[in-house]
Amino acid sequence: MSRIPQVTARDAGILVRLAYRIARKRFGAVPEPFAVTAHHPRLLRAGTVHELLVEKAATTLPASVRELAVYRTAVRLGCSWCIDFGTMLQRHEGLDIERLRSIDDYETSPAFDARERLAIAYADAMTASPVTVTDEQVAELERAFGRAGVVELSYLIGLENMRARMNSALDITDQGFTSGDACLVPMPMERSQDG
Repeated sequence: MSRIPQVTARDAGILVRLAYRIARKRFGAVPEPFAVTAHHPRLLRAGTVHELLVEKAATTLPASVRELAVYRTAVRLGCSWCIDFGTMLQRHEGLDIERLRSIDDYETSPAFDARERLAIAYADAMTASPVTVTDEQVAELERAFGRAGVVELSYLIGLENMRARMNSALDITDQGFTSGDACLVPMPMERSQDG
């Protein structure tokens, strides 16, 4: 249980209840960070709009590069909620989630290509305290992904640092998006076949 309790639908205002309904439809359950942030409805709205805008804007990098960098950040920071939710998102992108077991060995694992390794190493460097990013590393990333790609990668890793640190501080842990019965969300293809 998180350090700050979730706002229940019964205790939420009309706009938060509407947001909960949309989240349940999209993810199969209301994400716990969402329900905890609901104690501050204006921040919940701001965060939701921000997340939706980032989702629409972050399209320069290949999905595997984006998702692996974000996932690695969550792993480095020990955010079990982010790892759980991120695994589900990768599954929905059609990515190979079995290779996530090798994330700690990314430098030598054949499960990752050279560009993915660059992004994962950058996530490590950005997530370190203090940050250990080098000029050479950014130059190599720029050759691989272009300037817009480096900016996108930096933004996504920075955003995941904020999410993971907030979830960890509030003791928000995995919710079962990939492993439990409470929040299993069918793959998009499975949804279309069922309905």
